[in-house]
Amino acid sequence: MSASKRYTITAALPYTNGPIHIGHLAGVYVPADIYARYKRLTGNDVAFICGSDEHGVPITIKAKKEGVTPQDIVDKYHAIIKKSFEDFGITFDNYSRTSAKTHHDTASEFFMTLYNKHEFVEEVTEQLYDEEANQFLADRFVTGTCPKCGNEEAYGDQCENCGTSLNATDLINPKSAITGNVPTLKETKHWFLPLNKHEAFLKEWILKGHKKDWKPNVYGQVKSWIDDGLRPRAVTRDLDWGIPVPIPGGEGKVLYVWFDAPIGYISATKEWAAREGKDWEPYWKDEHTKLVHFIGKDNIVFHCIIFPAMLKAEGSYILPDNVPANEFLNLEGNKLSTSKNWAVWLPDYLEDFPNEQDVLRYALTANAPESKDNDFTWKDFQARNNNELVAIFGNFINRVVVLTHKYYDGVVP
Repeated sequence: MSASKRYTITAALPYTNGPIHIGHLAGVYVPADIYARYKRLTGNDVAFICGSDEHGVPITIKAKKEGVTPQDIVDKYHAIIKKSFEDFGITFDNYSRTSAKTHHDTASEFFMTLYNKHEFVEEVTEQLYDEEANQFLADRFVTGTCPKCGNEEAYGDQCENCGTSLNATDLINPKSAITGNVPTLKETKHWFLPLNKHEAFLKEWILKGHKKDWKPNVYGQVKSWIDDGLRPRAVTRDLDWGIPVPIPGGEGKVLYVWFDAPIGYISATKEWAAREGKDWEPYWKDEHTKLVHFIGKDNIVFHCIIFPAMLKAEGSYILPDNVPANEFLNLEGNKLSTSKNWAVWLPDYLEDFPNEQDVLRYALTANAPESKDNDFTWKDFQARNNNELVAIFGNFINRVVVLTHKYYDGVVP
């Protein structure tokens, strides 16, 4: 066996606006857990890291709808998600949350390092504004028609139909998700990460580098982004929920959730190391450490372009070795949807099948959406359990036990 290596394995931070469903498990958490368990079993030093992503617009929208505070929403779902992962046997070394003080401090420090190195571009732009609600409309506060594919239900940060990353001002016929009104344009100041400045590095690192072992869906999406030409991306937002922008002129603004969330991997590692009496830095700053991000395909651009550009600009961090992203899992032929409540929720599954974690893990692994979207059906779940686990695997175990007793007095030779 080769000498042990150090691995920092991250699983995408689940968003705390609802519980975990089987699509999340199949896409990210079961594959990441299998990999982490395997690396530990083969004698490696592993930090398997995750946590709740607790900032961003959908949480504010949900809080408004329910008449509670955003903190109430994240506290509720963080507890549900954390318990589900524990009950399901996902072996995180640390499951943290982005509302933690360690995270606020780490993200603010990271922002300040880039700010002091003049890595941001400060710009006054026109943003969509809802006069009646008296606020700027960032990301999911706006819906409209996607300029790329014509989907009429695109959000101001992304079209979930074609996967294109958007700015709210790109939408055709935008309307406010708060009041339904047509927004106006109003000037506001923000800080941007000039991704165009990092284009040469990304080309060198991914396209000319040795990233051909990345999954074709990941490599292909990244290549088309880079070929398209990268543009500056705002790292701040006009919101009151999130990590305050820690510089003069940043009052009333927070760090964009996609700037702060991946830093959550770093702060969660710090928290774990402090608890275990370890040094966190080798897991993020030693070039011999392999950093692997497990994500869903809707997060490819953030983990392969934006976060690496942030790490490179900061200057002291390693870059990801691999970013395995699965496709989506559908349920009985239809797309899983938190908002439409079309899902098999993990807390419900664990309640109905209290000791059947491995059956679901097996079904989701056997049917993993690795290279294309796959479909989960209860009929298939039942068939895999009865025909494969009970009939084939169960029969195999039974025969081994019987023959061991018959020929070897029940002792494995």
